[in-house]
Amino acid sequence: MTGRAFLVKYSEVGADTIYTQDGTVDIKGNQAVKSSTGNWRAYPYILANECCERLAYYGMSANLSNFMLDNMGMNKSAAANTVSNWTGTCYAAPLIGAFLADAYLGRFWTIASFVIIYVIGLGLLTIAASVKRLVPTCMAKGVCDPTAGQTAAVFVGLYVVALGTGGIKPCVSSFGADQFDEHDESERRSKSSFFNWFYLSINIGALVASSVLVNVQVRYGWGWGFGIPAVVMAIAVGSFFVGTPLYRHQRPGGSPLTRIAQVLVAATRKLSVPVDGSALYETMDRGSGIEGSRKLEHTEQFRFLDKAAVETPADRTAAAPSAWRLCTVTQVEELKSVVRLLSIWASGIVLAAVYGQMNTVFVFQGNTLDKRMGAHFSIPSASLSTFDTLSVIFWVPVYDRLLVPAVRSVTGHPRGFTQLQRMGVGLVVSIFSMVAAGVLEVFRLRTVARFGLYGEDDIVPISIFWQVPQYFIVGAAEVFVFVGQLDFFYDQAPDAMRSMCMALSLTAVALGSYVSTLLVTVVKRVTTRGGKQGWIPDKNLNVGHLDYSFWLMTVLSVVNFVVYLPIANWYAYKRTAEAGDNPDANGGADDPHDQ
Repeated sequence: MTGRAFLVKYSEVGADTIYTQDGTVDIKGNQAVKSSTGNWRAYPYILANECCERLAYYGMSANLSNFMLDNMGMNKSAAANTVSNWTGTCYAAPLIGAFLADAYLGRFWTIASFVIIYVIGLGLLTIAASVKRLVPTCMAKGVCDPTAGQTAAVFVGLYVVALGTGGIKPCVSSFGADQFDEHDESERRSKSSFFNWFYLSINIGALVASSVLVNVQVRYGWGWGFGIPAVVMAIAVGSFFVGTPLYRHQRPGGSPLTRIAQVLVAATRKLSVPVDGSALYETMDRGSGIEGSRKLEHTEQFRFLDKAAVETPADRTAAAPSAWRLCTVTQVEELKSVVRLLSIWASGIVLAAVYGQMNTVFVFQGNTLDKRMGAHFSIPSASLSTFDTLSVIFWVPVYDRLLVPAVRSVTGHPRGFTQLQRMGVGLVVSIFSMVAAGVLEVFRLRTVARFGLYGEDDIVPISIFWQVPQYFIVGAAEVFVFVGQLDFFYDQAPDAMRSMCMALSLTAVALGSYVSTLLVTVVKRVTTRGGKQGWIPDKNLNVGHLDYSFWLMTVLSVVNFVVYLPIANWYAYKRTAEAGDNPDANGGADDPHDQ
């Protein structure tokens, strides 16, 4: 080797050691330096922000159904639907923030902008619950007649908060994962663990919310109940900005919707053109031509879309072919990746509907049980969601430190389970949460019949702590499915569409909430025909059949898992062009045949 060649090779190795190789930059736009940015050093600020934001969110949502019952005078079905619709909007709004992040602002500035909107929404809710003229007059608990203005004040605050979540939820987890260089083996391994600990931080915030804030709301009122989350969210803002010098940033890649539309238009224009997989168009440069994105290898699925990358004689002679007539293989594979993700995304909708039961019918069920803890203290029914959180806090380290190494020793897979296997296990576990809730409800109704407790205010002599199993099982399912989804959607999303794909995973929760609303509405309409009380009576659950509702969710969960199996078997994991010689160059993506 000549002296000049040695120096060139040495400088390349030195650059690989000093700077990140995944295209990330620092806040000033310079290539990120490994030793002073990202990795676990940025972790505390991002996770503290997420922990505080989730504390604020769950501080509202955990007991919101009782707020609608007791302070806004709604019946049970209306309260359940109101909470489900608001929750659904919170998980649909991320599509807005994700588009802005991927196309124009980047994840950092999207989070920074929308977190301010979030604080404003919490401030409006605090005012609505504290200013005398905005607080509805109630003759008794749940007997309220709010004016249109009072109702509007509450709902404006709630939906401003929902908008604020739109810029935070799809970006924070992706922004955290951006701190780990996929081209560095040790950082790539850390990224998978990051999602486990990220979800743990979410649940620490939820634990404080369900154990402390719910009690504050019950004992000291909703002015404090909304005010404390507002202060906590302000702390989250401060935590996030303190870490600014340490963050790594992925540059926005332009509108992903435009690139998707270009592929569809170009493929449609070439309907009659045959596809030759060996002669598809790709840029000759090392890069993909899309800012912040690596090249993707061609796959055989959805071959119709390949027509967009077929070079016709007219394309070859054109000085600069139009992107609406000729697309690169990477651009086509971006759309294929999204379509494949949609198939897995759909399986999360029913699970999200199961998860949504915690903030609605689980709470209503708990309202009828014996809430005493000792002689002088009663636990609010909404506080039982603490056990869901405790379950997650228990299962995350067990999964990461014990289960993964044990399964890895058997399967030889770096993650233990493949991502799809992990989610499938969670879907099975979620079925048993509905079974546990249904069994408890059967015993509750038998106790009602035995003692003749058919009055609206009659408390059934069964301890509320018998609800713990159903909450604990939901928490276990979350660790497998929701954490698995975070990892899966980030890993399998095209590089320049990661925020959008994370938002896509969140819309499954949104649709799950809307499905929950639809089920309650349909069940009420069908089961109250002929003057019957129905499965979920408006006032008195003791004369209803809530157990039937739980059995319905059990059946839907079983069907969902059965449908998931062939979809998971069909799914083909994405591979970047860099991964051709190195199977781990994909950030640890799973082997397409190891599912």
